[in-house]
Amino acid sequence: MLGRTHAATGWCAGLALAPGLGAPTLPQALVVATVTAGAALLPDLDHPSSSASRFAGPLTGALSSVVRFLSRGLYQITKGSRDERVSGGHRHATHTVLFAVVLGLWINWWTARTDVWSVVVVLGVAVLLAVDVLGDWLVLVLLGVAGWWIWQGEPGQQLAAVSGWIGWAVAVGCMVHCLGDALTRSGCPFLWPLPIAGETWYELRPPKLLRFRTGGPVETLLIWPGCVVAGVLLLPGVWPALVGAVN
Repeated sequence: MLGRTHAATGWCAGLALAPGLGAPTLPQALVVATVTAGAALLPDLDHPSSSASRFAGPLTGALSSVVRFLSRGLYQITKGSRDERVSGGHRHATHTVLFAVVLGLWINWWTARTDVWSVVVVLGVAVLLAVDVLGDWLVLVLLGVAGWWIWQGEPGQQLAAVSGWIGWAVAVGCMVHCLGDALTRSGCPFLWPLPIAGETWYELRPPKLLRFRTGGPVETLLIWPGCVVAGVLLLPGVWPALVGAVN
């Protein structure tokens, strides 16, 4: 999938997840959605040309190189006899459920044991990634959220509450990325290290007729517009208001 589609699916997942994380209001849901949208780009740190690898210049470029090096090493150590003869860089270590869960747990642990500035750092990275792909309009939305927090007189309290769920939002964003890639022709080995059909890095994907090419017409003309519509309808209060208007 393209970066913007990954971010859009992450946005939709965040809005659906927000009530379960104790963030039912519109400002809170927008923060969750922004985190999941940004996190949905993180697995592609294993590709040098991805948005995640390029958004902070040499810093994230160097991080991308380290991620690819570690991913290749992990693949060579753990590959099964029937796994493909590939480098093990892109769409391997970072494209797994295990990566998403470990990253989410670490972020929850880190933000819980430190002050609110650790939450600000994670939020900042997620916002920068999401804005880079989805557009500057998101900055205006988040400025509105910040203004609402200040008007309520509880920005510190809101940030402290974020530390309880931010890791889970990151994990969900990464998982949504993997599920999206699993629908493409290349598939995604996101159940590693569970062996399937003799492969440790088995690429899960639907039947051939249901797969689509990254950046192809199915993604650009069907999935992307669908995510845009869903991203509006999932906003708190929008769907009930539409149903009420129709009735």
